Amino acid sequence: MLPLAIILRGMGYKISGSDRSYDQGRTPEKFAWIASQGITLYPQDGTGITGDIDSVVISKAVEDTIPDIRAAKDKAVPILKRADTLISLFNQSKTKIAISGTSGKTTTTGMIGFLMKETGFDPTVMNGGIFRNYIARNPYSTAFVGKGDMFITEVDESDGKDIVCAYAPDIAVIHNIALDHQPMEALKEMFSGFLARTETAVLNADDPVLLEMARGFNKRIITYSAEGRQADIVATNFIPRPDGISANINGLPLNLKLPGRHNVSNALAAIAVGHAAGLGLQQCIETLERFEGIRRRMEVVGHRNNITVMDDFAHNPDKISATMRTLREFPGRLLIFFQPHGYGFLKLVRDELAQTFAEYLSADDRLYMVEPFYAGGTVDRSIGSETIVKDIVRHGKNALLMEDRSAIKADILKHAQPGDRIIVMGARDDSLSDFARDICAALT
Repeated sequence: MLPLAIILRGMGYKISGSDRSYDQGRTPEKFAWIASQGITLYPQDGTGITGDIDSVVISKAVEDTIPDIRAAKDKAVPILKRADTLISLFNQSKTKIAISGTSGKTTTTGMIGFLMKETGFDPTVMNGGIFRNYIARNPYSTAFVGKGDMFITEVDESDGKDIVCAYAPDIAVIHNIALDHQPMEALKEMFSGFLARTETAVLNADDPVLLEMARGFNKRIITYSAEGRQADIVATNFIPRPDGISANINGLPLNLKLPGRHNVSNALAAIAVGHAAGLGLQQCIETLERFEGIRRRMEVVGHRNNITVMDDFAHNPDKISATMRTLREFPGRLLIFFQPHGYGFLKLVRDELAQTFAEYLSADDRLYMVEPFYAGGTVDRSIGSETIVKDIVRHGKNALLMEDRSAIKADILKHAQPGDRIIVMGARDDSLSDFARDICAALT
């Protein structure tokens, strides 16, 4: 919701809004920044819904029982879905680039947005994460409004088939198809519809499910591979570093500031889009070497006594696998705090989640969990974190379910030793970053 509000504000609209996290006093510095951008904040009690409002835009988490929705209905104010509003803005643009898939799309969108902005296209960019390159100017730079005719957006598959297939991109990126918010068959059907609406498809050749789904697409296709498969743009000769990774892209050297092979794959997708937009390979590589990443994507919070603390957005099996594979490229025990980002999500992927952690955790690692993030609403909470913890323990790995973060912090501080890496993992909850910083500050 925040990047959409920022884009609309940048386009000249008068914006106000409410959020239950604001009412709960969570992340007050973030809401203070929002107010400083000329966006008026109201309690979520209906008082902000006045007769001069053109429309109320809501996320899918907003239920009809919320006072603002009741007030909007009483005053006959049109209620629009966030995705519908974004689609309308996107489809009206002259040059449209949409990035989707179940993992990596925020970083890939960030790379594409950065690449296009830095090479003079001056695009409007809608992203789900904060650009680290622009934090000094804007601590919540998830989006920016450009003067050019290009609109770049991340497309969230959790919005569902009808929403995803309503986008009409000129260039569509599908990074991968893996279990996350929906079953695999539903994902295949959704992405097939998304692909059918584009003129140029940028596809990951390393995902056989994706390539099979795209069979029969008869428009322009640009493929990329980080696993040596036949493709238009191929990465080889990987050299991992603690602070990044190097590789050759079609024979040219690339030195990323982001670690992990998955980030090379993200860069390949961005390079493919740059190629489709008319940029040269060398120009794309040189620009992406300056990309500093997205907040909470394996972000190093700090180092204390040879202990590294990291903040990471990984929350589904595919993302967690990518993070864990990268961490395993270097020695050191892992102390991981993981908070599932929702009860509905946990019900869908609990088995795969447990298997992923069990596969990558070593015998000496420690995984800490609490119950899933819950900000309110009527979601079924019958299945919690205990199921995952028990499954991981059955695999012979160390997993603990604790009552709250204070208990987890105390245990981490008790067991942390030089050479360890402490990782805070999870999505949706802005206070996770605060927890990572709190742990780092408490290390002695």
